[in-house]
Amino acid sequence: MCSRMDMVAIDHDTTFPELLKTVRESGYSRIPIFKDDIDKIVGILYIKDLLKHLNAKEDFNWIEIVKPAFFVPENKKIDDLLEDFQTKRVHMAIVVDEYGGSSGIVTLEDILEEVIGDIKDEFDDASEIDFKKIDANNFIFEGKTALNDVCKVMEISSITFEEIRGDADSLAGLILELNTEIPVEGDELKFKNFTFLILEADKTRVIRVKITIN
Repeated sequence: MCSRMDMVAIDHDTTFPELLKTVRESGYSRIPIFKDDIDKIVGILYIKDLLKHLNAKEDFNWIEIVKPAFFVPENKKIDDLLEDFQTKRVHMAIVVDEYGGSSGIVTLEDILEEVIGDIKDEFDDASEIDFKKIDANNFIFEGKTALNDVCKVMEISSITFEEIRGDADSLAGLILELNTEIPVEGDELKFKNFTFLILEADKTRVIRVKITIN
């Protein structure tokens, strides 16, 4: 969990220009919105929803695009939380204490990293990405590989999976978006001219995936 002391959150009454400034400086893709104080979270701002309004007037009522927040207690078990994320198709939860105050935030990536270790991001060098190239059309990746790295290795556009990725950052996250549940070894999933063959998985995660460009 990211504690409340380290959270980046935005006041409900923040002006649109101030909001854009905070978004640019934070670099986050999802930001909690609070009213009065941080113990009263009213929703989550998804930056992708903000993109089409970047040129809006200064009096733009940005609060209208804020989505409801998902709240979980501090004693929530990690496997139950992962199941909730899959069912509700959300990637961030507000953690609350016994009095209903905000303790912090937890994301799908936090859970995956707790289970499988750190996830590489788009700033990692391509030579450090753990993959196997079988031929020009077949690749094997670890499930934790960042989608940006998958696209980089296969030399395809970084927005190739944009319409189905939701908020997924990793290949395993993309598989869950396609399947809505954790697949088993041997399962095949298709998207356009891509086939995803699950080479290895257990009851909590996707471990290795073979991608074929048809």
